[in-house]
Amino acid sequence: MPKRSKEMLVDLWMSLLLVWITCVPSISATPIGGQSRTAQTEGSVPAVASGLGEGQRLLSRAKRGWVWNQMFVLEEFSGRDPILVGRLHTDLDVGGKNIKYVLAGEGAGTIFAINELTGDIHAMKRLDREEKAEYTLTAQVINADTDEPLEPPSEFIIKVQDINDNPPQFIEGPYRASVPEMSGVGTPVTRVTATDADDPVYGNSAKLIYSILDGQPYFSVDPNSATIKIALHGMDREMREEYLVVIQAKDMGGHMGGLSGTTTVTITLTDINDNPPKFTKSLYEFGIPEDLPIGKTGGKVKADDRDIGENAKSTYNIIEGDDLGIFEIVTDAQTQEGILRLKKPLDYESKKAYTLKVEATNIRSEPGSGGPFKDTATVKIVVEDADEPPVFSKPMYLLEVSENAPINKVIGTVTARDPDSSGSPIRYFIDRHTDLERQFNINVDDGKITLAKPLDRETDMWHNITVTAAEVGNYSQISRAIVAIRVMDINDNAPEFATEYEAFLCENGKPGQVIQTVSAIDKDDPIQGHYFDYSLVPEMFNNPNFTIKNNQDNSISIVTKHDSFRRQKQEMYFLPIIVTDNGNPPMSSTNTLTIRVCGCSRDGIVQSCNVEAYVLPIGLSMGALIAILACIILLLVIVVLFVTLRRHKNEPLIIKDDEDVRENIIRYDDEGGGEEDTEAFDIATLQNPDGINGYLPRKDIKPDLQFMPRAGQHSGPNGVDVDEFINVRLHEADNDPTAPPYDSIQIYGYEGRGSIAGSLSSLETASSDSDQNYDYLREWGPRFRRLGELYSVGESDRET
Repeated sequence: MPKRSKEMLVDLWMSLLLVWITCVPSISATPIGGQSRTAQTEGSVPAVASGLGEGQRLLSRAKRGWVWNQMFVLEEFSGRDPILVGRLHTDLDVGGKNIKYVLAGEGAGTIFAINELTGDIHAMKRLDREEKAEYTLTAQVINADTDEPLEPPSEFIIKVQDINDNPPQFIEGPYRASVPEMSGVGTPVTRVTATDADDPVYGNSAKLIYSILDGQPYFSVDPNSATIKIALHGMDREMREEYLVVIQAKDMGGHMGGLSGTTTVTITLTDINDNPPKFTKSLYEFGIPEDLPIGKTGGKVKADDRDIGENAKSTYNIIEGDDLGIFEIVTDAQTQEGILRLKKPLDYESKKAYTLKVEATNIRSEPGSGGPFKDTATVKIVVEDADEPPVFSKPMYLLEVSENAPINKVIGTVTARDPDSSGSPIRYFIDRHTDLERQFNINVDDGKITLAKPLDRETDMWHNITVTAAEVGNYSQISRAIVAIRVMDINDNAPEFATEYEAFLCENGKPGQVIQTVSAIDKDDPIQGHYFDYSLVPEMFNNPNFTIKNNQDNSISIVTKHDSFRRQKQEMYFLPIIVTDNGNPPMSSTNTLTIRVCGCSRDGIVQSCNVEAYVLPIGLSMGALIAILACIILLLVIVVLFVTLRRHKNEPLIIKDDEDVRENIIRYDDEGGGEEDTEAFDIATLQNPDGINGYLPRKDIKPDLQFMPRAGQHSGPNGVDVDEFINVRLHEADNDPTAPPYDSIQIYGYEGRGSIAGSLSSLETASSDSDQNYDYLREWGPRFRRLGELYSVGESDRET
C-alpha cells in the first residue's frame, strides 16, 4: 500500500488508543482470567451507612489496586520515537508516596520499557505480528526506597495489532492440469490455493478474491473457491493442445488498496477419439512379381488419424475382391501401416490383375459416438511375369525295379514343364551327390530313368535320388524332384542255418532224445513269407545214428536213434542237412551240424566232452591237470634263473686285490678335465696285456669291421714291460687304416670357474711338497678322497 496511506492509518490508530487510555482510570475492569481481584487501601475501614437499623452493616465496594485493560500495539510501526502502548496506574499512586513500577515477562526491557514513575509502557522496537502475535508481561508496584513489593504482581497481555502487510502467495504453484477436449462449458479443470500470512480474524487483510488475468475466453475461475472451469465450447485438441492461464489472488476482499499475488496454470487438452482414420490415397496400385514368396510383403497402405495414442490405432481388413484368399493385410504395430502379404502363390499365366477393397477401422470408440470410425480405399494389384523354374508333374516319384533287372532297363519316367508362356524345352539330370555309385542314368530329353549297374535288394532295398529339371534357355532356373526307387526281391539267396550250431550228446542218453533244435534264415523276403524244408543228404538218408523231426515252425529237432554212443569209439559226428526254401525257383543249401559225445551226470548235465578226460583219475579234470603242470614248470624256471644269475655275477678280470696300485694310481701332469683324461685308454689293458685272445678293441671309435688278431703278434707273459707294450699298441693305432683321422688327445686350455677347490696347478704352489698339507683334499668329496689318502701318507711311505 502507499506509504502515505499507511502513515495516516497509523496516526488514526494512535489517536484512538490515546483516547481509550485516558478513559481507562474511570472504568472498572475485570482482571485477565475472569477472577475478581480487590485491593483495599492501607488503613481503610468499611463505612456504615447512616440511618440503617441496628445490626445492619453498610457494605461498600473495595477499590482495585490496579486499573488497566488489555493493551494493543500496531505492527510495523516505524516512528522516530518509541510508541506508547499504555499506562499502568494504582490507587497507591497518590501524592507524596515514593513508589516505583516494575515490568517483567516476555520482551520486558528489550522490546517493551516502562516509566518507573508514571507507569507508561513504550514499544522500543518494530513489531511483526506474523513473527509473534502477543506478549505476556507482569507488572508490580514496589517501594522506591526499600524495593519491597507494595502489592502482588499481576499479568497482562499486549497484543500486536495486524495491518495488511503480507500479499497472498501460491505455495504450490505453478500448476499443471488436463481436461478432455470437447468438454462442455463449466467443466471443472483444477483448483488453485493461495495463502495470506495476515490475521484472518481481524479485518479483511486475509480475505482473498480470485480472478483470471490471462486465459480468457477459454477458461474462467470462481472468485471464492479458485476453481478453474471451461469457458468456451468445442475446444479441439487438434487445433490447440496447451493453454497458459494466469490466476490472481487479492486480499482486502478484492477492494482497492489490497495486496495481490499471481500464479500460472498450464492446462493440456487430452485426446478423445473424435477423428476417423483417413487413407492418404483413395486408390493404391502395386506391381507384384509372380514369384514373390508366400508371406512376403506385396505393398503397404496407410490411414492417418489426427488423434494420438490408442485413439489413433486402426486395424486393416480386405472387405472385397479377394474371393480366392490369395492376399491378407495385417497391421504394423509400430508404423500403423497396413501390410499386404501373399497367402497363396501368384500365377501370371492364370490371372494378371487383382482389385481389392481395404478398410481401416479404429480400435477404440467413444461412448455415444455410434461405433468406431472407418475409412476405405481401393488397391489394384498387377501381377508381373517372371521367369519361373520348371514344374514337375509330381513332387515325388515312386518307382519299382526287380533286383535281377538287366542293364539299361527303363525304370520309369519323370516329366516337367515350363510354366511360362514361352514354354522352353526342359533338360533332365541326376544329382550325382545322391547317386554316388552311378547306379542310374536319365535321358536328358525325355526324363526316362534307366539302370546303369546291377542291383541287389539284400544290400540296398531303397535308392533315393534327386532329379533336376532346367530350362534350355536359362539353366539357372532349376527345379528338383525326389525319385524313390524300390528294389523288388527275387529268390536269389539260399537258406542257411540261423547260427553255427554245435550239439552235445550224452553217453548215457536214451534213444529218441532231442539233442538240438535247428532253424534257418533266408536273406530274401518273399511276399508269402518263408517256408523251409529240411532233409538229410541222400548218402545219409538212412543215418543209423540220428534222424530229424519237423516242428512245423520252420525248425527241426535232431533225435538220436540208439544209446550206444561212446567217446572211446567216436568223439564227434558230422550231420549234413539240406535246407530248401519255397521260392521260384527254389534255392537250397547244405549245412553241417557238429555233434559231440560228452560225459554227463545222472541228471543229464554235460561235464566233459574230451577223450582225454575219460582216462584221467576220477575227480581230476584235464584243466586241473594242466594248471598243476604249469605251476611246476614255472617254479623250475624261477630256480634255473636264480642259479644262472648267481653264477654270472661280475668279478675282476684277473687281479682281485683291491689294493693293486696299478689300478688306482692316476697321474696328473697337466690341468686336464679330471676324470675325462682317463677315457683315452683302458686301464684294464695294464692288468691283462693279453686282452681277449690277444685283441683289444678301441673305445674312442666304433669300427666298421671286426678285426681279428694280426699274425705275428704275441702277448708276453704277465711280467711284460709295460712301456714296450704301450709303444707297440701306439704303433698299431697309428697305422690302423680304419681309425678316424683324429686321435683322442684332449687339450684343456681353460680351467673353468666356480670350483670350490680352485686351481690344481703346481705353478701356483708357493711351497714345496714337503711343506704342503693335503688333508683338505678329504673335504672335497668322494672324487678326491683317494687322492687325499695318497698325498697324506708320511715321508717314509712316499720314499717306499
